[in-house]
Amino acid sequence: MKIPWIFHQEYDIPLPKNHRFSSSKFGDLYTLLIDSELAKDADVFIPTPAKDSKLVRVHTREYINKIKHGNLSVEEEKVLGLPWSKTLSRRSYLAVNGTYLTSELALSNGIACHLAGGTHHAHSSYGSGFCVFNDLAYAAKNIISEGKCKKILIIDCDVHQGDGTANICKNDNNIFTCSIHASNNFPTVKVKSDFDIALDDNISESNYLKKVQSALNICSKEIKPDLVLYDAGVDIHKNDKLGRLNISSKYILKRDLEVLKFFRKKDVPIATVIGGGYSNDNLELAERHSLIFYAANQVFNHKKMNT
Repeated sequence: MKIPWIFHQEYDIPLPKNHRFSSSKFGDLYTLLIDSELAKDADVFIPTPAKDSKLVRVHTREYINKIKHGNLSVEEEKVLGLPWSKTLSRRSYLAVNGTYLTSELALSNGIACHLAGGTHHAHSSYGSGFCVFNDLAYAAKNIISEGKCKKILIIDCDVHQGDGTANICKNDNNIFTCSIHASNNFPTVKVKSDFDIALDDNISESNYLKKVQSALNICSKEIKPDLVLYDAGVDIHKNDKLGRLNISSKYILKRDLEVLKFFRKKDVPIATVIGGGYSNDNLELAERHSLIFYAANQVFNHKKMNT
């Protein structure tokens, strides 16, 4: 089968030199993937910008207007962690709708993979931790509101807790949020997800995998989802600039395979986003983010490749 990849050439953003966020990581990932053996088994889809009428299901009109017109205060921009620009604003409208499109395509294909997404620190009235709009909450709430499915499970394996997602979705009984994250990392104040697993910094790779497996079993008993949104964050990697865990690429691939196989066996569609990942080596970072794409091809096309 052809696995849908969702990407837009305007995902990259201009940032000051030595900024902790890699401004080119989305384009770097696309270049790596499109030149790889995976490309022949993929179809690329291009998202359109989100409409405000859909964004208001997740964010306040005041905050949406601040992003649209560049009216963030100095403090708001500091909390966001990114300098506002017209490019950032357009990119945010595109990427949030990219995860929505990924979700739509997953429902019809069984799997779809976004070359961005996982902006889980964005709250309803402010951005935080390099996250402008919350794509996971946006996709889940809009897909359900439009009657395309009834129940959604969000599995977040980013090293940082999905505080914004948990907060936005806390009163929605049709969305179940699960976050598996480092306990001693950002955000300092955690927001209660429907299910949280807080990890010690010194957790072994095998125990990490067991925690993920346990979460999958627990979540599947709590909710019978029509769709899973999976944040395959790679900032758990041992070389990550902002992570505190010590997980290798080999075990990140094992994690992704576990998640995809689990829901594939249950015939539950899954939409993946890349989540966090931070490195001064652009190629290495792209290779880490590519792991979920290799996992998708292995699970859905039975093609095991050398990564």
